[in-house]
Amino acid sequence: QVRLVESGGGLAQFGGSLRLSCAASGSIFSINVMGWYRQAPGKQRELVATMVKDGTTNYGDSVKGRFTISRDNAKNTVHLQMNSLKPEDTAVYYCNAEGLITTAQVMSTKILPGDYWGQGTQVTVSS
Repeated sequence: QVRLVESGGGLAQFGGSLRLSCAASGSIFSINVMGWYRQAPGKQRELVATMVKDGTTNYGDSVKGRFTISRDNAKNTVHLQMNSLKPEDTAVYYCNAEGLITTAQVMSTKILPGDYWGQGTQVTVSS
């Protein structure tokens, strides 16, 4: 069974930094895209940053230049370094694994890439 577990959320001051981590566990063969999304109260979930396994990144416009995503393909982990935090960054941050293939699928030759989410971690930025 695949699980995504986030860590590193919490409270930060305006202009401060936080680092989020996410570890995917289970019998994982490969993950195409790992990334972060966030959802603030009363708003839709939005893209923060994603990284394809080849290293290609994509950032939401509101975090460009402030947040940096990194990934360890061998460990199935993804991190988000958040600098110059603003109150509007306050949200629940969700880890996502897209195009995940399990070892069981590979052994059965029935490949069905899946999309998985973590439980979310709260980030609160005070002004």
